[in-house]
Amino acid sequence: MKRYGNLWHQIVDFENLLQASRQAQRGKRFRDNVLAFNYNLERELQQLQQELQTKTYCPGVYKTFEIRDPKPRLISAAPYRDRVIHHALCNIIVPVLERSLIPDTYANRLGFGTHRALQRFTQFARSSQYTLQCDIRKYFP
Repeated sequence: MKRYGNLWHQIVDFENLLQASRQAQRGKRFRDNVLAFNYNLERELQQLQQELQTKTYCPGVYKTFEIRDPKPRLISAAPYRDRVIHHALCNIIVPVLERSLIPDTYANRLGFGTHRALQRFTQFARSSQYTLQCDIRKYFP
């Protein structure tokens, strides 16, 4: 795989962190921790940027809980500050990684969900002639 240098400066760029905070708050804008972060948004982002640049950033404690929809699952949710970092990282590395994936990779990609994967599988299944040809004497002498 090709190596890419100097991505760190792009990740810790203030504009990238600002965009990441907007992405992280989607669907969670009125939660207390998001409102508190956004109240002092510029200061919070500058602090995150400084911690990342000085390499003193430390991830927070994940909140673990169980949901039962439709079956019991254990969920671990990152603190909001960590979610901002996750988005900042993905903003930079996803375009780099996307170029190296084959077209039929469907896991964790935008626009490449299970429905699209199923459609592609159906195309493959219908386009190929597959028959079971074996010599039964090979298995039952």
